[in-house]
Amino acid sequence: MAFPALKEAEDRLAAKQTELATIFAEAGDELNMDNVKSIDGDSQAKVDYIRTLNEELDGLGKKRDDLLVVAKAAERARQVSEQSETGAETGERKGRPVERTSVGELFTASQAYKGKKGSTGPEAHLDIELKTLFQTTAGWAPETTRTGRVVDFATRPIQVTDLIPQTTTGQAAVVYMEETTFTNTAAETAEGGAYPEAALALTEQSSPVRKIAVFLPVTDEQLEDEQQASGYINNRLPFMLRQRLDSQILVGNGTAPNLRGILNVAGIQTQAKGTDPTPDAVYKAIVKTRVTGRAMPNAVIMHPNDWQDVRLLRTSDGVYIWGSPSEAGPARIWGLPVAEADAITENTALVGDFANFSELSVRRGIDVQVSNSHADYFVNGKQAVRADLRTALVIYRPAAFCTVTGI
Repeated sequence: MAFPALKEAEDRLAAKQTELATIFAEAGDELNMDNVKSIDGDSQAKVDYIRTLNEELDGLGKKRDDLLVVAKAAERARQVSEQSETGAETGERKGRPVERTSVGELFTASQAYKGKKGSTGPEAHLDIELKTLFQTTAGWAPETTRTGRVVDFATRPIQVTDLIPQTTTGQAAVVYMEETTFTNTAAETAEGGAYPEAALALTEQSSPVRKIAVFLPVTDEQLEDEQQASGYINNRLPFMLRQRLDSQILVGNGTAPNLRGILNVAGIQTQAKGTDPTPDAVYKAIVKTRVTGRAMPNAVIMHPNDWQDVRLLRTSDGVYIWGSPSEAGPARIWGLPVAEADAITENTALVGDFANFSELSVRRGIDVQVSNSHADYFVNGKQAVRADLRTALVIYRPAAFCTVTGI
């Protein structure tokens, strides 16, 4: 479906990126503003102009992202409409949110809990011997109530998953056709002349659904006596799954049962930094995804330490390019949002068209179950709380992604 507004926004973004690339090329490795001839004024004026360009790129990038969301929504609506008209099967789970049951609800609904409900244990008697001096050690100990706050362990947050469009599947693998031969021999032909013969070939590709799982042993007493425990577990186990998935999207090695992460997909492009400044190398990767991959990159993934080096870039006379320390500065480069991810290898960045050529196809969302049938848990009064999800990661066009090495 044609979307002129999106095409116009992409063209304006590309033009501004090219203008900024020209300025950096003139400045050279030392970022000497005296060498920049395409901008008038002193060094400060030139840096101010670069900041203005960065702000324009920021605005154009956000506008392009918004238009892309609208375009994809319109395309999905059209596909649903066509499927409805032809009576195509849409799948029982498509478009329906996965209902989740909390750990506490699952436990209290179990037969193990119902069988114990209403029973009582032996009475407990406590003898208190009062001393002559009624003090804290021999009398009433002061009551201290917890605030209810739980400080989570310092661990990596979800950083990449939201870049990948998500769909649903009812199959054990996502199977699709890829055009692997495109020979265009179209040419001007004289009257009565032979038509040039073209060639097309399709190859079936498949991305298998993989399972990510985890379980936690919990005693009956912990779930029964502490109301906050079930909610805490119900939050942390799903987070563990999402955190692992977030890592697999980038670095999964593809050997079953691992997903094949983007960095291990055959056919993605590479741009070495070499002697270029990091912004120049990133821009060259953007151009590669456009020219070779025929894509429009929409994000850059960098390790926080590498983004720190970019954020602190200064001209040869000490002026910060991404904004002074008193400013937050845009978390964008060449108008593309930067996702800081600990999972990516340090000194390597990833540029890609995540919106159009990657997909996270969910076979089953996060499912949490509770049982005491594991090992000797029944006789020891324990519960096994398990959680898992099943999904496939699909990279439709590897050339739409490019790593930047040596940054």
